[in-house]
Amino acid sequence: MNDTLTLGAGNTLADCHALRNYLNTQVLGQEQLVERLLVALLADGHLLVEGPPGLAKTRAVKALAQGVEGNFQRIQFTPDMLPSDLTGSEIYRPEEGSFRFQRGPLFHNLILADEINRAPAKVQSALLEAMGERQVSVGSATYALPRLFLVMATQNPIEHEGTYPLPEAQLDRFMLHTLVDYPDRATTRLIMELARHEALTARELEAPARPLTQELIFAARREILELTLAPSVIDYIAALVDATRRPKPYSAKLGEWLRWGASPRAAIAIERGARALAWLGGRDYVSPEDVQQIAPDALRHRMLLDYTAQARGITAQACVEELLRQVPAP
Repeated sequence: MNDTLTLGAGNTLADCHALRNYLNTQVLGQEQLVERLLVALLADGHLLVEGPPGLAKTRAVKALAQGVEGNFQRIQFTPDMLPSDLTGSEIYRPEEGSFRFQRGPLFHNLILADEINRAPAKVQSALLEAMGERQVSVGSATYALPRLFLVMATQNPIEHEGTYPLPEAQLDRFMLHTLVDYPDRATTRLIMELARHEALTARELEAPARPLTQELIFAARREILELTLAPSVIDYIAALVDATRRPKPYSAKLGEWLRWGASPRAAIAIERGARALAWLGGRDYVSPEDVQQIAPDALRHRMLLDYTAQARGITAQACVEELLRQVPAP
């Protein structure tokens, strides 16, 4: 087994590292958010980002759109939205005497669903179909979405007035649920300097020298799926997911805390995410450490805690940490 990944045509790994470096210059102090965005892009998944306002969640996906060959659409979710505001609708053309489908904002490569939990259930259901099946249905017709399609949704954890909690079925459609927190004091100074520079130049984001092409992204995805995944690591992923469903044999605490476990999508998300992390690390195999690094983001939104555990202040993050302590790694 080689420790160094053999690069494919076009040096895909080097180009992805260049994209990561560009994102880190545009989004300061959020290295994990940048990494998770790249993992979602390379693993063909969707990302739910949760954090207080002003932490560059919107800026991060806009910077990604600058660094990737494709089109970008920001959608501000509000309580009065309709499904057609996402999918589009049939428009009557008097000159033709017929209806023609007018595509909505979902027909873009990169979608920012800002404050997704402010939209009502019907709108969330329309997004669920797009995320899960890469298509939208309007009337009796179904329309395919672009092959490169990534949704990054944001939600604010400190303001719940006028919000609609995301249903479990839609949460499960997100490959990862990433938490972001405030930057440190030194990074805050750098952010102030970057904002001053952008105000002087009247440019919010500087475009990279060479955007990542869609062909290169698809090539990277193929390379990632060909990485070596040892049977022992596969068993480890399966055990982690199984422990959320049948927790008592693994931990008495988890048996008290968990009411509902993770779906099979969780195992797929951990595997794909671990593969992407290993590939970005320049290795041709997936290690248990890759699994442990991505597991919290793949599991925290897929587990349902017992009411008594919630009343005691137990969080999904605490459950994942207990899970990683109790399930033996290979």
